[in-house]
Amino acid sequence: MKDYNDIKVLLIEGRARQVLPMAKSLRALGCEVTTYNGSKLDPGYASKYPHRKLLAYCNAHDPDGSYRAIRKELEAYHYDLVIPMNDDVAIILAQHKEDLKGLTVIAVEDWETFQMASDKLKTMLVCMQHDLPCPLSFTDKQDYLANKDKVKFPVVVKPRTGCAAVGFHVAQDEQDLIGYYDKAEQKYGKMLIQEYIPQDGLQYKCEMFIDRNGEMKGVCVFAKVRWYPIDGGSSTLNETIDRPDIVADCQKLLQEIGWRGYADIDLIEDTRDGKAKIMEINPRITGSVKICFEAGVNFSQLIVDDSLGKEVKPQFEVAHKYLRYMHMDVLWFLKSPNRFKCKPSWFSFKNTTDQIFSWADLWVFFAFTFQGFAKLSKDKKKRGLWLVQCALRRQRCVRLTGALTSRRTPSAEE
Repeated sequence: MKDYNDIKVLLIEGRARQVLPMAKSLRALGCEVTTYNGSKLDPGYASKYPHRKLLAYCNAHDPDGSYRAIRKELEAYHYDLVIPMNDDVAIILAQHKEDLKGLTVIAVEDWETFQMASDKLKTMLVCMQHDLPCPLSFTDKQDYLANKDKVKFPVVVKPRTGCAAVGFHVAQDEQDLIGYYDKAEQKYGKMLIQEYIPQDGLQYKCEMFIDRNGEMKGVCVFAKVRWYPIDGGSSTLNETIDRPDIVADCQKLLQEIGWRGYADIDLIEDTRDGKAKIMEINPRITGSVKICFEAGVNFSQLIVDDSLGKEVKPQFEVAHKYLRYMHMDVLWFLKSPNRFKCKPSWFSFKNTTDQIFSWADLWVFFAFTFQGFAKLSKDKKKRGLWLVQCALRRQRCVRLTGALTSRRTPSAEE
């Protein structure tokens, strides 16, 4: 069995901020760490912790081209283990896991189980079949119409697969629901209709690791204390918490679908009954995984040990920690009416680590900030171009309308 110093790990891809704690912890173990990046400004390239930094092709809109580029790298250099850092890469690697078996070990579930976890409807059906707390869900529009007396408006309509709330819609009445459902199905594919959970409760994440024998070997639960946009968005401050009920429910869910490896489970507290409702499984490393490392759960070691056949030692001791995403927390402060009333105080840094900033790896902060401004500038240019195009189209319409109305229509007498 290989010693850590002989293990070579590839992290794909470097623009995901979770690459930072993963690369740092893998290097601390003694592994040779390589990051697969699209830009020199990516955290995985800017960080000092990777031994090797690649600039390579990976595009969510071109999965086939991305797979070819990844395979080419795996054929050119030997890696003992490959770990995906975001949804797009996880999907590509899960789809081609069998094809890559002769080249390396892929730290992702088999495609069939991966699909089960990625499909929000299938996840909800497992929860409902086993009495796990979750929002009441319907398989499709027909199922909802046949059982609509079981749920009150508003209801949620969202794609069965996907992330970042793309296609998410809160329907206020049946007309709104039907109208959106048909359009969304054409654009996003199969849709899910489910009970709306009021957004006034805390949101939670449960990070869990199930080893190759089906035993839970690591877990960390944390709450989203602040988020931006303030009406619902990414967390800007997280706090580790002790919730045995959440751990038990999430463990039961993963056991029922036969999951092995790392999983990130989203939950939201339903203030109507006080239960934390399971919303979905994200079958990849979460962007906020750094809080788990800071709290004492080393998911990198769990993944390496389990994937390469080593003994997997349990890691259940979780310290109380906060994780801050200062780039976004500044925006929260500027927008929130509770900026001076929040607990913990926005000005408190006790027991707190930042997602990006680290004195020991300082260049990442500047590269990440510059990359953010560059993206913002690019988005503004795109929006500006779109507005110009809209204005030009409006002018053409006005001219055409004017020309048509000025043209005299012949009368019946003529």
